[in-house]
Amino acid sequence: MLSRIADSLFWLNRYMERTQSILRVIRSHYIISLDKDAIGSTTWRPILEIFAQLTDSEITQIEAKPDIVLQKILTESTNPNSIKTIVARARENARGVQNHITKELWEAVNSMYHLTNKPYLNQKLSGPEALEVVDQLMRQSVLYAGIADITMPRGMGWDFMKLGKYLERSMETIVITDKQCQLFGYDMQQESDITKWRFLLMSLAGYEVYLKTYQTFRHNNNILHQMLLNEHYPHSVIFSLTRINRYLRDVIKDNESNEKLALIRTFGRLYSKVNYMDPERLETMDSRAFFKELRNELLVFHNQLEKVFFSY
Repeated sequence: MLSRIADSLFWLNRYMERTQSILRVIRSHYIISLDKDAIGSTTWRPILEIFAQLTDSEITQIEAKPDIVLQKILTESTNPNSIKTIVARARENARGVQNHITKELWEAVNSMYHLTNKPYLNQKLSGPEALEVVDQLMRQSVLYAGIADITMPRGMGWDFMKLGKYLERSMETIVITDKQCQLFGYDMQQESDITKWRFLLMSLAGYEVYLKTYQTFRHNNNILHQMLLNEHYPHSVIFSLTRINRYLRDVIKDNESNEKLALIRTFGRLYSKVNYMDPERLETMDSRAFFKELRNELLVFHNQLEKVFFSY
């Protein structure tokens, strides 16, 4: 029973974190696409490659049609990674643990669910009100995060919610940063103008942080540092891994079985890889291989976490 509750809370928060991330990415790209002075292509292909399970030819057919792209990523029920689908999954998890979450949190999830099912959304996404729809969904997503923070009691359930949130966030940062580097051909030696990094920074709520933190014009190196190693930036990989380390130790402190200690060791290897990384390595590392390695190690940790805590 406890495993089922922990599983549902873990995935509830993970799904809602994913929802907010997708909305932020969509909003950032939409705004940049409206900028006539934007540098580089504003095609929706990179967004579709991340958030829609489509073939290359299917992406080619719609990548220049923002209304169709927005509907596919926000409201299409056949897309397993659409906002509508993800929020429905979150609601199912919340429904299963209604006695273990606050009334306010359930209402926030339920309101988000009903908002994604409004019949007028597709019509608005096809016209000038598209950004208004995205903003409305974003506000509801942020409201959920705030309600969770101020109403949920701290304890084992809260720890699993936080594990879900920061596991999802670390993966988001890795995937989105990797996609941006891919668009540069992974050539980090060729210095890029800050405007070419604007989409990544806006998508991960880091544009103002970057401008206030980094004073040199080595943008490639600076941005990789912010995304990976900046301990004060809430969307950096090290920020998320540090929180995972804290909540993981909290959930096993009263029962340090061999399985759980093995899980700690698995995570410790991943955490050390980033925590003790030499910042100078950012200039010379194979970023494609490094991001792939981080993704794979996070997946191994996630699978082991599920086996230890959620096998029921």
